[in-house]
Amino acid sequence: MKSNVMQSIVQIEANDLKNLVSEVKETVATGLIKVNSAKSTVTTTSFGIVDLWNIRRGMKTARLGSRRSI
Repeated sequence: MKSNVMQSIVQIEANDLKNLVSEVKETVATGLIKVNSAKSTVTTTSFGIVDLWNIRRGMKTARLGSRRSI
């Protein structure tokens, strides 16, 4: 396996390099106001084992149909 790799030499000014490698102090946001999420009118349905079984059954049926067409 051939590999053509060229070393990349990047020239950067001293000020830019100092900005790139300088440590940034992070702050934690304080004094946030907690907002309650609006209740959704759409009911969420759960995905059950019966749904998974129906998907698997449909895949098997589709696979059999594709074999017959060949």
